[in-house]
Amino acid sequence: MEKGNFVDYIRIFARSGKGGAGSMHFARTKFNPQAGPDGGDGGRGGHIILRGNTQLWTLLHLRYYKNVLADDGERGDKNNCTGADGEDIIIEVPLGTIARDEETGEVEAEILEDGQEVIWLPGGRGGLGNSNFATATNQAPEYAQPGEMGLEGWKYLELKILADVGLVGFPNAGKSTLLSVVSAAKPKIANYAFTTLTPQLGMVPYRDNKSFCMADLPGIIEGAAEGKGLGHRFLRHIERNAVLLFVIPADSDDHAKEFKILLNELEQYNPDLLHKRMLIAISKSDMLDDELKEEISKTLPEGIPHFFIASVMNQGITQLKDALWNALTETNEA
Repeated sequence: MEKGNFVDYIRIFARSGKGGAGSMHFARTKFNPQAGPDGGDGGRGGHIILRGNTQLWTLLHLRYYKNVLADDGERGDKNNCTGADGEDIIIEVPLGTIARDEETGEVEAEILEDGQEVIWLPGGRGGLGNSNFATATNQAPEYAQPGEMGLEGWKYLELKILADVGLVGFPNAGKSTLLSVVSAAKPKIANYAFTTLTPQLGMVPYRDNKSFCMADLPGIIEGAAEGKGLGHRFLRHIERNAVLLFVIPADSDDHAKEFKILLNELEQYNPDLLHKRMLIAISKSDMLDDELKEEISKTLPEGIPHFFIASVMNQGITQLKDALWNALTETNEA
């Protein structure tokens, strides 16, 4: 159910409405059978609009929404009556959704706020009726504009998780256990690789009724930037995290090497990720004595704060939360 309930990529065919044609009509009254042109304008075609919704966290509701076709605008009518606009289609999406054109890959819309509305595919403009073209030298124009065509094409919606802190690490590093301890989230936890197949979010309570959002992301493997393992599907979620917490287990053969591999995968995917605030958490550290902790500390990179934690034993968790909050505060102020 975990894999099926989280959908972060949807491919759809979208078409906005065509504008209605302008009317070519001439008024005829009892006392003036040649009262002049009175053709009204055509209505606008329906827009396709994206709207942010904080109650959504996946694109699951759009899984079978394969064809999005907005209504056409109606034709103009006599007596300068404008045709009705085509009905707009509003697609509600979770925050962090990006809309792209499949052919060009161009980002066409990005939703980051609740209630934010973006006209993704505007409807075609309605054509002008013949009354718009009357002049002193042409008082009876016998033409009107057709409506403009709407836009259409294969598109896709892509979700990048919006979270304050993203947990980065190899499979089975202890990320899910940490999230379950610091928040009310209940990610699947087991002693084998790739327990987490989809991002899990949790709100971490902090002092003075403050809180921040933490995301447990699927584990990286070497070569992820080239698409191996969960590859790009995982890495794109990191782009939206303000702070990255690298989780490395205490029983790792080489802590510094593991961090370097993780960092290299991020750099290959998107070098801008290296500009984010980073912290290191050595998990499962209840198996370490002070001497071993000191030896591990010497191998870790300078300038990146590191913490020894044991999630199940609740050791070092308070200090880690303090450091994460300070990092988030400094990031927001920068």
